Parts: sequence; structure tokens; C-alpha cells
Amino acid sequence: MKRLRGIKLSHRKNTENCATEDLPLPETVRIPMAMTMGRPCTPLVKTGDYVKVGQKIGDTEEVFAAPVHSGVSGTVRSVSDMRTVSGAVCKMVEIETDGRQEVSEEVKPPVITDKESFIKAVRESGACGLGGAGFPTHMKLSPKENIDTIIINGAECEPYITADYREMIECPDDVIGGIRLLKDMLGIDRAILAIEANKPAAIKNFREMADGDDSIDILKLPSVYPQGAEKVIIYNATGRIVREGELPSAQGVIVINVSTAAFIYRYTRTGMPLVERRLTVDGNAVGEPKNVRAVIGTPLRGILEYCGTDLEHLRKLIGGGPMMGISIPDIDLPVLKTSNALLALDRFDERETSACIRCGRCVRVCPLGLMPCDIDRAYKTRDIKELRKLKVNLCMNCGSCTYICPANRKLAETNQLAKALIPRNK
Repeated sequence: MKRLRGIKLSHRKNTENCATEDLPLPETVRIPMAMTMGRPCTPLVKTGDYVKVGQKIGDTEEVFAAPVHSGVSGTVRSVSDMRTVSGAVCKMVEIETDGRQEVSEEVKPPVITDKESFIKAVRESGACGLGGAGFPTHMKLSPKENIDTIIINGAECEPYITADYREMIECPDDVIGGIRLLKDMLGIDRAILAIEANKPAAIKNFREMADGDDSIDILKLPSVYPQGAEKVIIYNATGRIVREGELPSAQGVIVINVSTAAFIYRYTRTGMPLVERRLTVDGNAVGEPKNVRAVIGTPLRGILEYCGTDLEHLRKLIGGGPMMGISIPDIDLPVLKTSNALLALDRFDERETSACIRCGRCVRVCPLGLMPCDIDRAYKTRDIKELRKLKVNLCMNCGSCTYICPANRKLAETNQLAKALIPRNK
């Protein structure tokens, strides 16, 4: 089967052999009530309350949302507003830790008897897409369409990031257990664990673990960016095309990040909700690149210091990878549910852009066959009809067009601005 287009990147998986280290507890954590693509939660605690590990501290009656839990025991110092990286404002619970890490009485394995109780348990766990998108997992697992295939995304195609790889290496039983649990609870016959070829140890191990189980395929995918993007991995694993405006469920497929699958399995065994994250910390400003495990709400400053980052000469901090990551303006912002990497740089060269030379490189590398150069022109003239015709809403912001452009044009950024322009002019 023909694969979708993409680009070859230097992997720079410097931390692939770095076992995960538990970060010391910070003195305080700041836990936002909005950490997923879903609706923000309302705080369930107030200043002066004592909270324990695993206690629910935020929730909402909205269906498209995931509750928030505390990863520490201690006293609520304040409930206030905070501004997120995206510029939005949400409520935030600040907790002064006491170091005792007392576990809440709420933490107990959920009672699961059928699909409905399983979906309810997944929501109560606070699970969301741990690959970075943050889509509430219980919503993804309860589509209206019939699903025949579940893809476990272990591609981790961005340079530097090895958090998912360490999950596969350190917790393979949880990964396989999660795959089988999802299949059984959702009544899905086929599962595909898709891993990029640059992770041979993980591929070999899972093939041995799944030997004899014809319902689980371990698929080795070429190391071509953006292999882990949802539409790309669906096509490359099944040959199915997710069209504009469709969710993967319309094609009978669900895609779950490998760390999400492993977490769900652990939650059903222990009852401990999503209160910590594994992050890769790397970049030329980092003295000791590592994979660390931190409670959600930990200030990024503490993680950077733990890894020997030269904060005095820090010029750029990216949350995520260099292709699709987000610039972080404040190192005191907290770890979120969706955090999977920090890339700290001591220099950042803003390249000068020049006129488009119509070379077509951006078109040749776009996995979805879009024409970024034409989208750029249509956006500048605010031609909404042309933008729709060019299918700009299919853009997944992988950044391949910007990366390959010899004129250093910010094509991916323009695509997102163009997408935002369309709804305002309907």
C-alpha cells in the first residue's frame, strides 16, 4: 500500500535509553481546571481545604470534559484565575504540599461490568489523549458509529521526544493489558499497535508478547514525519481515509495514544486517576537530558532545574517537540495532563522570510496533499471561497511545509490563521 507523504527528520532521540526518574515533590503545585480539549471544570475545593492524592478537585456536568484530581496531599493555598499558554483564562487550584502523600479514600479500583460502566470509569479517571491533543478519552471511546479497529499510536514521530517510547519499554505489560482491555470492553475485534521503525527494541518485544494473538497486530511504520498524526497513521495502518469534517470513528477506527492505553489499564487495577506525567526534557540549554515523572501542577522551573538547565541563558522553551510544540512564555507555568516534553534552547534564530519562488516543495511534502502556497495567497486576499476549495480545514498543523520552505515562510502558521478565518465568515 502506498504511504502518505512526509519528511525525513533527524530523530535526536537522545533520551531513549534514559530510564524515567521521579521528580521530587515541589513545595506547591498549581493545577488548572482546563487541561483538555473539553470544557473547563469548576473547582470542588476552597482555600484552606486539606486534599489528598487522587482526590477529585474539579469537575463539571458537561459531557465533553474530564475531571481534575490532585497528585499531592496538602492544603489549598488559593483558588484563582490563571492565563494559559493559549491566552485563555481558567480557574486554578494552588496546593501547598505537605510531603506525606496521603492517598484519598476515593482511590479504589472501579467496578466495571460492561461497556457503559467502563466508559464511566474512564471519565472518572480524568483520562485524555496523552500524545498532546488532550481529547477526553471517554468521548473517543463512545462514538455512535460501529468500530471494528482500534489503533494504538506508538509512533512518537517528533524529534527529541521519548516519553511514549519509555512507556513501551518500562511498562509493556500495561500497554498490552490496555490494548486487550479496550478491545474486550468496546467489543472491537482488531487492534493495531503502530510503532515507527526507529524503535526496534519496542517492536521486537511487543511482537513476542503478542505472539499467538491474531487479534493484535504489531505494525512497523517507516520513520517519516508526521507518521503519528491521526489521519496519517489511520491511512498508513488501514488504508482508510478520514475526510474533511469527519472523525476517525466515521471510518470505523479509534486511535488511542500508547501511554493513554497503559494508563487506563493501570487505573482499572489501582483506581489512581491521572495525576502525573512522564516528560522528556532536552535541548541545548539542558545539562542532563532526561525522562522525568512529575505530578500534574509541578512548576516547569523545577523540572528544568532538576535537569541542569542553564536558565540564565534560556532563550526559548517549547512544550512538546520542535515541529508541533508550543512556545512557553513563563517557566513557572505548570505541568499539564497533555505535557509530554520540554525543549529548552539557549539560542533561537528567527530566519528572515522572502518571497515565494513557487518551487512546490511544500506541496510535495504535505501528507494530505494540500497546497500551502496557494492557501497562503488566498488567506492574504481573505478569499474564503478559495480557502474552502483548497480544503484548508484538513490541515493538521504538522509544520512540514514550513520546515521545507526555502524562503522560510511561515506556512503552517498561515494555515491555522486561515482555518480560523472561515467560521467567522459563514
